[in-house]
Formats: sequence, C-alpha cells, structure tokens
Amino acid sequence: MFRRNNMRQAKKKINFTYYVMVVPMALLFFAFHTIPFLRGVFYSFTDWKGFGSWHFVGLRNYGYMFTNSNIGSAYAFTFKFAIAATILVNVIALLIALGLTSKIKFQNTLKAIYFLPYMLGTLIVGFIFNFVFGNMLPSLGKFLHWGFLETNILGTGHAWIGILIVTVWQGLAFNTLIYMSGLQSVSPDLYEAASLDGVTPWQKFWKITFPLIAPFFTINLVLSVKGYLMVFDQIMAMTSGGPGNSTTSISVLIYNQGFQGSQFAIQSANAVMLFIIVAAISLFQLNVLNKREDRIEN
Repeated sequence: MFRRNNMRQAKKKINFTYYVMVVPMALLFFAFHTIPFLRGVFYSFTDWKGFGSWHFVGLRNYGYMFTNSNIGSAYAFTFKFAIAATILVNVIALLIALGLTSKIKFQNTLKAIYFLPYMLGTLIVGFIFNFVFGNMLPSLGKFLHWGFLETNILGTGHAWIGILIVTVWQGLAFNTLIYMSGLQSVSPDLYEAASLDGVTPWQKFWKITFPLIAPFFTINLVLSVKGYLMVFDQIMAMTSGGPGNSTTSISVLIYNQGFQGSQFAIQSANAVMLFIIVAAISLFQLNVLNKREDRIEN
C-alpha cells in the first residue's frame, strides 16, 4: 500500500513537470507555426494577392504549378543542389570525424576550428563569401595568372557551385559533431580484437565502424536532405537567385513571387507542395534507413 502511494505521488510529480515544460512550448508552437501554416494552406485555395479581397479557386493554383516553367526550373535546381550538398557534406564530415577521433595532435584546437562556421550566421557567411568570390579570388587569379579564378563565379552559369561550396563548408560542423558522437560510442575493444584477427583498416571501417554508427548516419542524412531542399539564406545572400533564375530554389521563388510578385496564393500552394515533398522524402528515408539498421543489427 505504501509503495503504491509513493508511485502515485511520483506520477503526479512527473505529470506536473510535463505540463509546465511542454504545454507553454506547445502553445507557442501552435500559435507561431501551426496557425500560420494552416492559414497558408487555406489561402492556397484562393486567389488572394496578399492584400484586398479574395475568392475560392479550388485547385487552380496547384494546376498552375505544373504548367509554369519557372516553378519547374526551381524544383529541378533545388533537387540537384540538395543531392550534391547532402553527398558532399556527409562524406567530408565523416572523413573529418574519423580524423578528429583518431590519436592526433591539437585535436581540441582542430575541433574548435571545424565547429567555428556553425557558430556564424548563414547570412553573414554568405555576405563574406560574396566578397571573397567577387574581389579576393579574382585579384588572386590575376596575380597568379590563373584564368579560372579571374572571373567571379557567382556571376556565371556555374554560380550554384560557389553556393554549394559555402553551404558544404558551413554544414560540415554540425554533421561532423554528430558523426564524432557516433564514433566515440564505439568500444575500442572491438578494434583491438579486429587487429588481433588481422583485419585491415578498410574492413574495420566497413564491418565495424559504419554499421555501429548507422543511426547517426540516418540522422545526418535525413536532416541534410530536409535542410538543403529548403535552402534559402545562402542563395539570398550571394546571388538572390541569379544570374537570371539559374540559382533560384523553391524557397527563394516562394519568397520572391509570393511577397514581391503578388502571387501569394500561388506560392502558398507551392509552399504546401514543398512541405508534402519534404515530409514524404523524410519518411521514406527513415523507413529505408531504419530497415537497413535492423538488417545490420540482425
């Protein structure tokens, strides 16, 4: 009886803490995220321009998306950018994490250096590299007589590569941190036993390290794809979607046409479609990668 009363008191205490910590955050999330999202979904079925009166138009805005070449180009660019950035960030971050968790000198200093880009604001980083690509590198190219550096890459048809370099550089910090957490969870005894059996370094990585950090790989892959499908800050700071529309991502198009081009309802439909695509891809990734983890464990 006494034990049952103690369990009830503990349960009440946990419930009270839960409500105090979670309910205010849930209300704020609902007020500043859910309600605006639902309003956007509502306006995607209207002809509202962001001001004035509006009328219901059904699925007309969604049909318009499939016939507009600018929207199609934005989706093509966004997927190309997201795939390239995700692959590069995860491959490089994993290599850096392997290096930082090995027995090397100045390990803590190198960790701080690699984590520094994550502490800087994305817009600030974009403006800095805008100056680097537009002034420093062309000057260096002229001095060294390297023709490929003399032209500002952000003003050419390869501008997306410049944005990709900056995005990958800044995104490495977070992904590296996740991979390092996974690598530090692997017991050194496994590597010692593998060494006694004559296992090569590549076999250690492929048969021991990678399977054991599979959950961390899943986290990084899902977050990377989700983040890069919604890339916005780097593009706005460096090219604003140009030259022309060559670096216009879906998020940039929604902002430019929705808030500046009187296409609020159309771009609301575009935003809803982007949400559905990101959610579907994320769920698909989680399903596939979780099954892969289960196969590895078994």
